[in-house]
Amino acid sequence: MTPPVEQRVSDLRLDRRALRAERARVAWWRRLVRARLDLAVAQAARPQTLGEDVAFQLPLEVGLDVPRPAALAAVLAGADPATDVGRLHELRALDEQLSAYAAGVEAALTRATDRLIVRLAVDPSVVVAGLREPLGRG
Repeated sequence: MTPPVEQRVSDLRLDRRALRAERARVAWWRRLVRARLDLAVAQAARPQTLGEDVAFQLPLEVGLDVPRPAALAAVLAGADPATDVGRLHELRALDEQLSAYAAGVEAALTRATDRLIVRLAVDPSVVVAGLREPLGRG
């Protein structure tokens, strides 16, 4: 690996840009997997109907805004509880794998940022010179 003080600022910035994009992609996948986990659990153990236990404690205008039970149930419609519950282990394992990968990407981004900081600290003039550098690796 080329020492940070010898790497071009533009290459260090490209590394950081790529790592930030990967961090965003892994975060998106983790949100999707967690949402799928939440849906699987909700399908197996449906929450109680909204508004029933507090109908007389709510102001009338608030009570009129409670979603209908059928509208809420439709959110979970089409899922097979037996299949979804059976996938909980698989989904949790996938989330753990994504979590480990996310930690690795975050560590790589931190190292890339540190390399850029070292490079700029050693020779701050490369900021201006870097504007004229062609993009590339090297």
